[in-house]
Amino acid sequence: MTDITSEPQFDNFFALFEQPVQFEINQSNLEQRLRLLQKRFHPDNVAKNQTDMVQAQLQSEKASALINQAYQTLSAPDSRAGYLLDMADQAQNIEHSIADLDFLEDAMQMRMALDDAIEDKDLAALQQLHPQITERLANQSERFNSAYQNQDWQTAIDATQKLKFLVKLNADVTTGLDDVANSSHSDDDDLYV
Repeated sequence: MTDITSEPQFDNFFALFEQPVQFEINQSNLEQRLRLLQKRFHPDNVAKNQTDMVQAQLQSEKASALINQAYQTLSAPDSRAGYLLDMADQAQNIEHSIADLDFLEDAMQMRMALDDAIEDKDLAALQQLHPQITERLANQSERFNSAYQNQDWQTAIDATQKLKFLVKLNADVTTGLDDVANSSHSDDDDLYV
């Protein structure tokens, strides 16, 4: 078996996961391909095809790291957008600060509402905030996709910067929802002790 990183069909993450090089991605196909690759490059399967067990283990670890990195990159809209910009050699300004003051003000208000809801363990407020963030994520994803297809690199970079912020905010809301829900269940359990 050859090294995963040297196989020509794995020259980029989209090729590795047999996905078209585009922003829109089929998450189900991505997950199916992940399971297939994990099975294919599992240490036991790699070892069957090689006599040097140490080399097989190293190759399997290297392949697993690449597969996981590729999956993480392609599965999230912000990292997928950044990767597409990098492939187009347009990612040089992606880490600059967001200059859109309206977006920043809106984002700051959502962040403060999120922090307050988590601190107050306010499940209803978190549930109300979640679809607002999801809608903004969808809007920025559409904005990126259109800009990318039209090679409007400045707009694509701006949308990617905003996607990075919104993905983090969405993850924090999801964590907050889980934490508040779990803490309310543990409070209910205390009643029966």
